[in-house]
Amino acid sequence: MKQIKWCLNTKNGLELIEPNENLSIAYLKKAEDAIRAAQSLKDNLDWEVSSLYYSQYFSLYALLMKCGIKCEIHSCTLEFMNVFLNKFFTPDEFELITKSQKARNDLQYYSDKVITKEFYLRMKKESIVFLVKCKNLLNDLTQKERCAIREKLNSLK
Repeated sequence: MKQIKWCLNTKNGLELIEPNENLSIAYLKKAEDAIRAAQSLKDNLDWEVSSLYYSQYFSLYALLMKCGIKCEIHSCTLEFMNVFLNKFFTPDEFELITKSQKARNDLQYYSDKVITKEFYLRMKKESIVFLVKCKNLLNDLTQKERCAIREKLNSLK
């Protein structure tokens, strides 16, 4: 909870806003676009991994928009998933997006870092699964559940 409180009190961190169905749909489209981009970047590992990570991130962010939660710090968004959405996501899914973020950072910002072929293949396969899961959650997450998430977050301010 310590990191969540930090995220709530940091500029561009976690913030309650009005839920926005249109932005939720727009972020899902961005996630789908990122998947398509990754598929077209077959010989460019750095950008393919980056696109796969963003497909996961935008899928998750679509859920935040539906709940009325804004965050511009990726690590805070991922921690929000871990703490507030753990009822809907498995530890393996949290590990996937966390490791995907690290892989993106490593490949884009450091010329001497690599990722394993095994993890790269996992990202390719599971990014699409993650997107589909988030789409289903957007349809299945009830108003009551969204309000409970917002109330829990608001209680930590």
